[in-house]
Amino acid sequence: MPGSNPIGVRLATISHYLPKRILSNADLEKMMDTSDDWIVQRTGVHRRHMCAEDESVRTMSLCVLKDLLRESGLPPEELDLLILATVGSSMACPSTACQMLCDLAEDPEFGPTNAGAFDMTAACSGFVYGVNLAHGLIRSGQCRNVAVIGTEHLTKMVEYSTRGRGTAILFGDGSGGALLRATDDPSKGLLAQSMHSDGTRWRDLFIPRSECDFPDGVANDDLPMGIMRMNGRAVFKFAVGTFGDLIAETLEKAGLSADDVDHYICHQSNIRILEAARDRFGIPPEKMPINIDRVGNTSAASVPILLSEQTKSGLIKEGDRVMMVAFGAGLTWTSSLWQL
Repeated sequence: MPGSNPIGVRLATISHYLPKRILSNADLEKMMDTSDDWIVQRTGVHRRHMCAEDESVRTMSLCVLKDLLRESGLPPEELDLLILATVGSSMACPSTACQMLCDLAEDPEFGPTNAGAFDMTAACSGFVYGVNLAHGLIRSGQCRNVAVIGTEHLTKMVEYSTRGRGTAILFGDGSGGALLRATDDPSKGLLAQSMHSDGTRWRDLFIPRSECDFPDGVANDDLPMGIMRMNGRAVFKFAVGTFGDLIAETLEKAGLSADDVDHYICHQSNIRILEAARDRFGIPPEKMPINIDRVGNTSAASVPILLSEQTKSGLIKEGDRVMMVAFGAGLTWTSSLWQL
């Protein structure tokens, strides 16, 4: 660490945004061969949020960024870095993060900033990956204020028909984020983290843009390009095994037991996966909250939305230990255990 004084890191401000439009299981029953009971039994999802025509990854992320700056009182010119985790960047170049800073500069309430900005694609693991990266930059003295936002517009990447039922019932739209800030209290920050991937299994969940994107051994189907393909059985099996092992690995790194953690903020992929982790470690429901029933799987937005809900309700408070856990396409899996 630079200098003689260790630097701590605070999760200073946390916020989220959910579109007002609701897509219920009853709505899906009108679009495909499915039922509310079938969906709830397999996923735990009752409803999910869906972007309006004028909403996008860019607009949702900007709402969250503005909330973070307002609530923290941080002037835009003091923001050092913006990391946007998403699989839905508006174009290949420039990054949606840079476009957001343009929007911020043109808003008289905020104004310009020369902060670094980039998009990061790690699917459902993206926000937690970003938080771990931001912590390292702050702890090393390279940055003091970093915004990490996870946002997805997944309802435009699934097929609302019986042939796309496996993904359409799961995914919803939303955004969440956190402002990480340097502090003179070195006790605050990461206690342990892990970031992993198994690139040999990318074919189990991918969004092709052309026929060339299909992996060997996976036949092209009749779904349009830009629509998600997922081997649901393989991903579920991977997640059930990996999820618990990741929690155990992170606890071991920190030298803690499962009871020593106050809150487990986990990616909301499937209620059965979450319940399996609860049972393995004996975690009570109040320590591992669930919102997949209300918002579905929002990929990179999943962890920050739940983190924001729990923080704004007063359930997560200063001094608590919080573990964030996520896994997704790549295949990737990651954790971030914090002392708040």
